[in-house]
Amino acid sequence: MSSTRDIDALIVLMAKLPGLGPRSARRAVLHLIRKRALQMTPLADLMQNVAASARECVNCGNIGTADLCDICTSNKRANGQICVVEDVADLWAMERSGVFKGRYHVLGGTLSALDAVGPEDLRIPRLADRIDDEEITEVILALNATVEGQTTAHYIADQMEHRVTLTSLAQGVPIGGELDYLDDGTISAALNARKPI
Repeated sequence: MSSTRDIDALIVLMAKLPGLGPRSARRAVLHLIRKRALQMTPLADLMQNVAASARECVNCGNIGTADLCDICTSNKRANGQICVVEDVADLWAMERSGVFKGRYHVLGGTLSALDAVGPEDLRIPRLADRIDDEEITEVILALNATVEGQTTAHYIADQMEHRVTLTSLAQGVPIGGELDYLDDGTISAALNARKPI
């Protein structure tokens, strides 16, 4: 039996995280072992707590520790605007910019014929319900500038036409770009320069 079996298994698991390969995972694990009391033990405790308590907001799809996230429960955010994003990473990127003061709706992906993802597989019906329930006046489509993102935006625009004002992000978001990789200034400029669809 190997004396490093658990450490090797941890490196393999860490290497599966986005942005980490085997070498980066090995360096991270070694660092954590060296800083066991200051970082590894608190990290392990927090990971266990988050694993037990994290859940998807039943209203918008954000991640939190309650059935409704802080954004959905804030009366200050009920300004008639919903920003539609593909996933939670995009929502967090928009929040980092600090510009948008409305609420969000996480679709959970994009339409894709190749991957057999249709409208019923996304949270599009819930978006339609929210427009009526929350007296929404503007839907901002902040979907990634990919073929799938634009296809999804066009589908939503067709479904919501004449029900609400539809806008999309404008300048600053490059074709093929993803919100999670953009800096705060670019996201801010794109949100402020949105245009009708």
